[in-house]
Amino acid sequence: MLRNLTELFQYRALLWALTVRELKARYRASFLGFLWTFLNPTLNMAVYALVFGVMMQSATPKFPFFLFSGLLPWIYFSSSVGAGTTAVSDRKDLLTKVRFPAQVLPATVVLSNLINFLLSLPLLFVLGAIYGDVPTWHVVYAIPLLFIQTIFTLAVTYLLSALNVAFRDLQHIVMNMLQMMFFLTPVLWEIDKVPAVGQLTSAQMRDLVLYANPMAAITAAWRDIFYLHAMPHWIPLLGVSVFSLVTLWISATVFEHRREEFA
Repeated sequence: MLRNLTELFQYRALLWALTVRELKARYRASFLGFLWTFLNPTLNMAVYALVFGVMMQSATPKFPFFLFSGLLPWIYFSSSVGAGTTAVSDRKDLLTKVRFPAQVLPATVVLSNLINFLLSLPLLFVLGAIYGDVPTWHVVYAIPLLFIQTIFTLAVTYLLSALNVAFRDLQHIVMNMLQMMFFLTPVLWEIDKVPAVGQLTSAQMRDLVLYANPMAAITAAWRDIFYLHAMPHWIPLLGVSVFSLVTLWISATVFEHRREEFA
């Protein structure tokens, strides 16, 4: 793992150059260009707000703001994993023609989506201002939370990108798994309103969701900061941190083991 991270640092100029290239190419030849960075999450929020807030009449106060505070981190994660899974297998041209640090490719996807996420955050403040919801000092918790989510996202992306080179069906499985995971993550619903199931109480089901799904704990933490103006529950996040570091170590080991086979 240390070797992979060290090489990422050594090739940081290349990483940044490829990230800028990725951002420029994403909306190349489109009329609105880079404005799609803001329009994509906004349009997603509008669709879900219409369906769940208006047509299904959600009782959650300030539902569009509630929705957006969970949707932004989810888009960052799902976009990184979805595109990162094929990051290595789609760039055979680079891997076969030059000496190239393959771990830069999935890292480029994660970094470009991280920049998109940071550029979209002002929309959250604007939407909050529309509802008269001013950010509080709790926003300082966003910095360690963003670090935790980035490590988790990078770990998952590394592992999937390495495995997808040999198992191409994985990229299709991942997209379906992301869709299922979206509905199991508290983006459209409140984590405190998880119903009891069988012998499990509502509180036990909530804990099960938080500890079984790392993105549930991360999404709930973002919502605590921006929507509830409260300190995130750090015990689930501590579990996510440990899980992310272990997964990153496993991913780096798998990536290193399979790197010679990529070309």
